[in-house]
Amino acid sequence: MVELLLVVGLAVAVFVGFNIGGSSTGVAFGPAVGSQTITKLGAAGLMSGFALLGGWTVGRNVIETMGGEIVSMQFTLGMSVGVLFFVGMALLISNLFGVPASTSMTAVGAIAGLGVATGTLNEDVMFEIVSWWLIAPVLAFWLCAVIGRYLYPYLDVWFKLEQSDGPLFEFNRVGSMPYPTVSANATQKELFVTVLVVGIGCYMAFSAGASNVANAVAPLVGSGAIGESEGVLLAAGAIGVGAFTIARRTLDTVGNDLTDLPLLAALIVEVVSASLITFLSFIGIPASLAVSATMCIVGLGWGRATRTVRISDAAAVAVRGRGKDEEKRPEMSVNALTAKQKEVTKIGEEDPDTLDASDLFDPSTTARVVGLWILTPSISAIASYLLFSFVPLSA
Repeated sequence: MVELLLVVGLAVAVFVGFNIGGSSTGVAFGPAVGSQTITKLGAAGLMSGFALLGGWTVGRNVIETMGGEIVSMQFTLGMSVGVLFFVGMALLISNLFGVPASTSMTAVGAIAGLGVATGTLNEDVMFEIVSWWLIAPVLAFWLCAVIGRYLYPYLDVWFKLEQSDGPLFEFNRVGSMPYPTVSANATQKELFVTVLVVGIGCYMAFSAGASNVANAVAPLVGSGAIGESEGVLLAAGAIGVGAFTIARRTLDTVGNDLTDLPLLAALIVEVVSASLITFLSFIGIPASLAVSATMCIVGLGWGRATRTVRISDAAAVAVRGRGKDEEKRPEMSVNALTAKQKEVTKIGEEDPDTLDASDLFDPSTTARVVGLWILTPSISAIASYLLFSFVPLSA
């Protein structure tokens, strides 16, 4: 019976890692593949390598938190399989509703339900985790909102890139040994942007490995069924398989949707969300990369949509209302542009070439996504509590 549970547990862990690889590869390297900077095969290889690196280094802290600190008892194999079942359920909900449900939050919810059912929940650790769950999305939103409102147009001017004809790199040979050289048609800016796009994708893959490896194997490691290093290798291997197989579809989806999320916007979202999750993983907090990335997208869109209104004007209208014949205030010096940035519309002015605010920020969709983020771990915690209260899986 124990051997059967171990096989089931390993199978579920591989399933979770496989799906994480399929979804995270598109998020990490979709911009690079969509801009034809690298191929899908190259993206899968980089995803596999950097996810392993993230899991092997920073990800161990998250494994320790989820596998032994949330509850003050050792997992059994039965408990491990039960918790991993709820992680798989989160992936199913995510696919059915088209919302990036958090496997991290669902897994923690399942472990919390187990802790309440057995009276072993470490409330201090749980309070710290939930506090960061509230802080991280808000921080992600406002960081990207500030970037979208004040910096994005200027970055967009600089980031505009005309791709040269032909490949970026050419291969020469010394004897039978090929080596790459930069094409004569390529510019230094083009080379820099290409390296930046791929580098940010690798950073995102590292962050995904750091945060998600624990989702697949932390309960099994906590039960002592497998060692920590073996668990990291198992999860990273499953993520790699997902990257080379089902990730091709997510890469197509993200790459083809870059008209809605421009390359520059995608890179900003990746840098901010990956930095937040890497930091949280470093301090051992299991958090959702999907949640942070989504809130970055929402914040960036909201920031860009509010460029047509100055904060001082909005505050004045809120306090005393706008008069019918009230003239606009003179432009503040903070909005002065250099000669190179004259095509950027100043804050408080309409730009006929930009998208409408409703295209950049949709409050109803945001409310639906946030609602499911709250609902998914709540259902997981309640179902886990009922399962471990009435089914003897602690033996």
